[in-house]
Amino acid sequence: MARGVLSFPLTSFHDDGTLDPDGLRAHLAAQIATGPGAVFPACGTGEFFSLDEDEYRQVVTVAVEEAGGRVPVVAGIGYGWAQAVRFARIAEEAGADALLVLPHYLVAVPQDGLVAQLEQITARTPLPLIAYQRGQVAFGADAFRRVAAIPGVIGLKDGHSDLDRLQRLTLAAPEGFLFFNGASTAEIQARAYATVGVPAYSSAVHAFAPEIADAFFTALHDGDDGTVEKLLREFYVPLVELRDRVPGYAVSLVKAAARLRGRPVGPVRAPLTDPSDADLADLRALLTTGLDLVGASL
Repeated sequence: MARGVLSFPLTSFHDDGTLDPDGLRAHLAAQIATGPGAVFPACGTGEFFSLDEDEYRQVVTVAVEEAGGRVPVVAGIGYGWAQAVRFARIAEEAGADALLVLPHYLVAVPQDGLVAQLEQITARTPLPLIAYQRGQVAFGADAFRRVAAIPGVIGLKDGHSDLDRLQRLTLAAPEGFLFFNGASTAEIQARAYATVGVPAYSSAVHAFAPEIADAFFTALHDGDDGTVEKLLREFYVPLVELRDRVPGYAVSLVKAAARLRGRPVGPVRAPLTDPSDADLADLRALLTTGLDLVGASL
């Protein structure tokens, strides 16, 4: 998975909020055609939290069909362990290769509880798991050692960007354990994550501008600091500033940018809201700038 950008596709909805399977298939086909390191359907960017079980089944099934074995399909699961297992069984039946365990809902819990959550899930699915620490989920070194020792847990995605903590975890990990940079707009911190042994990262930008995401990934891995810094300065940092204007824009802006490029992804579902007209105008200008930087067009 470290050989390419990790793709977190959007979930397509009609204007009335119902699932759009045809739009989803077209979006996934375009994403997979760019050759990502893996595709992660029905995760945060894919609005997992708003899908019912039947919709989830359709999303994962379409992802598996479009991937066709060319790239791994890692489906999102979440909530408490009992609900996570229901989604895990659906993902298994749909043909997913692995599961990303999204942070549990609402409650703060002790470290023992974080470990037990993963133990309960792995006991009930044969699919390998990647844990996701973000929000109220943050593993200490002792708990992480126990997590990494659970049969079936193969990796950790980090969204806290606490590099001190993360370095301690990478040093405590068994050989072959996978780590992923899951920070919002992960490219901003990609160089910093790589210094603690975490070169792989997810890219929300890949969902609407794979040309930009791939150009950044290539420059980063080729040591082309000039291109990396130009893209950061002129595209990624302004994107983060725009993203931070309104809660939920980490998903809403991505979907809006995809629509600006003619992708059939539709609106977001409540409680998310689509961007204002003013923010859409700024997004269009920024997207045009970013695409110009890599020799592409809107």
